[in-house]
Amino acid sequence: MALLQFQRESLLRKLTGLDSEEVRRRLVGSETTLLWLVKHLTRAELMWLGLRFAGHDVDLPDETVLPSDTVESVSAAYRAACAQADAIAAAAGLDEPCRRHPEPANLRWVLMHMLEETARHAGHADILRELTDGSTGR
Repeated sequence: MALLQFQRESLLRKLTGLDSEEVRRRLVGSETTLLWLVKHLTRAELMWLGLRFAGHDVDLPDETVLPSDTVESVSAAYRAACAQADAIAAAAGLDEPCRRHPEPANLRWVLMHMLEETARHAGHADILRELTDGSTGR
């Protein structure tokens, strides 16, 4: 869990010091922006741990970046989703099976998937941040 938390914080650090326009700037051909990456991972935390692993009825947030979204609001939603996911994981065993996943998987697999997905998107955020203002580093 420590490595997953490190990757989560690495992602959020990429938003630090940027204004509302910079976190929304599209620097690649897709819809990917710094703010979208955080919203996407907010949804992923809730979908994988809450819905697919725990089997809860989860109201999954939309990934669309809205005009009302701020770095603070999106970061707070992400932190809340991560805390919820961590609580679910802490209450279960690593070999406990997913309740709502189409293929056999357990908590260990879900956590490794979240680590991979978070690290991959933190890498995307590294590139977007460097393209935005030249800033590099974890």
